[in-house]
Amino acid sequence: MDTPPSARGPATLTLAGAWRGARAMVPVFIPVFVFGAAFGVAAHAAGLEGWVAALMSALVFAGASQFAVLDLWQSPVPWVTILLATFAVNSRHLLLGASIRPLTRGLSTWKRYLSMTLLSDLNWAALISAEARGERDLGYMVGGGAAMWVVWLTATVIGAAVGDFTLADLQRYGLDLVMVVFFATTLFGLRRKKIDDLPWLVAGLASLAAVWWLPANWHVLVGGLAGGVAGLIQYGRSP
Repeated sequence: MDTPPSARGPATLTLAGAWRGARAMVPVFIPVFVFGAAFGVAAHAAGLEGWVAALMSALVFAGASQFAVLDLWQSPVPWVTILLATFAVNSRHLLLGASIRPLTRGLSTWKRYLSMTLLSDLNWAALISAEARGERDLGYMVGGGAAMWVVWLTATVIGAAVGDFTLADLQRYGLDLVMVVFFATTLFGLRRKKIDDLPWLVAGLASLAAVWWLPANWHVLVGGLAGGVAGLIQYGRSP
């Protein structure tokens, strides 16, 4: 039987762990850069000044919600609508953060919550995969997130600077799939036999239903919650 993370002793947060996490993210630097540059170009086209686009990337650091905001950007700025859209897109972070809470055991409060500002889908998946191999250093997530943050911010600045320059179609080179494939491959490696199949299936079906029947982007939260509930039921019944 696997030992639960909470029983494996306190976590750590070190520079060595951060360096390991940064190196783990190297394979996705190119697509992260391309999408960051694409955001900079799109922000310029939407009428945002370069420093505003850069500030958004620096503080928000969430590509999907940043692109969603561009679709809503107008004068006067609809702040309530933007906040709701951002919450809907980023609501998955509530579940991601909850899933790694055991990996913050023993760390001070400020280290826990400051580390979460660099949480994203990719470095979360990398951390979970590494934790299954015995990684107990939260620096792994922090280093991976910091590395991607630098790449994302740099790319945004460059994209906003070139402005009217048209980026090559991402789909032509398959770059739009690189991060998806990286994430899916990592998750597949975490599959624990058939016990994970039901929660994953429930999450997928719930997400599809939400795409059809709910406003845009709410499928993220619905799928995550449905899969989480199914997981609790499934694991509670397992010996």
